[in-house]
Amino acid sequence: MSDVAYKEDLMERPAAAGDIAALNEVRPVPRISIQAFCETEGVAAPISRMGEDRRMAKAQTRVFMGGIPAAVEFYQTAPTPNLIVLETTFAPEELFRNLNDLAEVCDPNTKVVIIGHHNDVTLYRELIRNGISEYIVAPVTIADLMGVVSSLFVDPDAEPLGRSIAFVGAKGGVGASTIAHNVSWAMSNLFQAEVVIADMDLPFGTANINFDQDPAQGIAEAVFSSDRIDEVYLDRLLASCAEHLSLLAAPSMLDKVYDFDSDAFSQLVDVAQRTAPYVVLDVPHVWNGWTRKTLEQADEVVIVASPELANLRNAKNMIDTLRKLRPNDFAPRLVLNQVNMPKRPEIAVSDFADPLDLEPVAVIPFDAQLFGTASNNGRMLAETDAASPIVASLSDIAHLVTGRGVVKEKPKGGLKGMLSRLKKK
Repeated sequence: MSDVAYKEDLMERPAAAGDIAALNEVRPVPRISIQAFCETEGVAAPISRMGEDRRMAKAQTRVFMGGIPAAVEFYQTAPTPNLIVLETTFAPEELFRNLNDLAEVCDPNTKVVIIGHHNDVTLYRELIRNGISEYIVAPVTIADLMGVVSSLFVDPDAEPLGRSIAFVGAKGGVGASTIAHNVSWAMSNLFQAEVVIADMDLPFGTANINFDQDPAQGIAEAVFSSDRIDEVYLDRLLASCAEHLSLLAAPSMLDKVYDFDSDAFSQLVDVAQRTAPYVVLDVPHVWNGWTRKTLEQADEVVIVASPELANLRNAKNMIDTLRKLRPNDFAPRLVLNQVNMPKRPEIAVSDFADPLDLEPVAVIPFDAQLFGTASNNGRMLAETDAASPIVASLSDIAHLVTGRGVVKEKPKGGLKGMLSRLKKK
């Protein structure tokens, strides 16, 4: 395999499940500049992939070949960045000689990470003693690299960021907003944790109706004043829906058009994540720069669909696109809603899931009485009928998207199921 083909193979290879789990613990990196000088494609490729990760969106990452000698030559005429990553195959004596050359052209405030090919504790200690920030032994993964970068530039004493969870429908009218609102309510009640819902469908949002709220201000003021949004201003815009649940309501008016650039909601989401452990983003079924960016940057994405052909096509397009945009994250969650609607021809759940290569985390049956009653009264499903199996499914979704647990498998039938249950006792 050629070097180019090898690098392309590494770039396209999805991250392993263990790496994805580790990356979920990594905080977004601030606005820093990173320059890497590599000797092999096996190290250059994961650094390039790291630079494309959503947690590195604010950082600038550039990768060069040539190792330490190339870095020494480059910085004779160029300023040094916040972080230099150097791959080296040099033996210890030659390595220190090259590092001395680099020190003559390197800013003293620049941090340096070395990726070496010698697993030597003595070498590691000597490098750290001489001011190197970290020494990693190749081969390296994205999780290794981002863990180091995060440890160097993210304040360990800073408050943890809230988890952002985006809900979006594969097609209009599939009930994505209703699912988002009810899962948010479940999160706030089950875990007694603060939850903020952002209704991002400014012209047609329904969160204010579903929660029986009519706030004078909401998400529009936050977006149109993004330069002044902070924790205090955001708190003034939030409407309280329950003891631990707050809403950024959409104006749901057509007196103006709502055209935004791709970063319009980024500051709002950043601030919201600093104020609450869970931020639920109710994303409308449109595809433009800011919806794409919102789904790309969210910690979790939940796609809601109903079992018919247009939903299947749209869900596949969205899942395939998000897998490319988020190669170092788990696949989006799939919720099938409005299943078994009377007199409607439907695609079987297994046939719907098969082309998506994704099992639904919940299959919610069509129940016009329950959903209609709750909606018309401005109440949640759990407030309308707490004993409904649908409410239990929503609680399962809440556990999954918050990382607090997984849905328990139903016991298998027959003798095998009985034996498995007996073994657990």
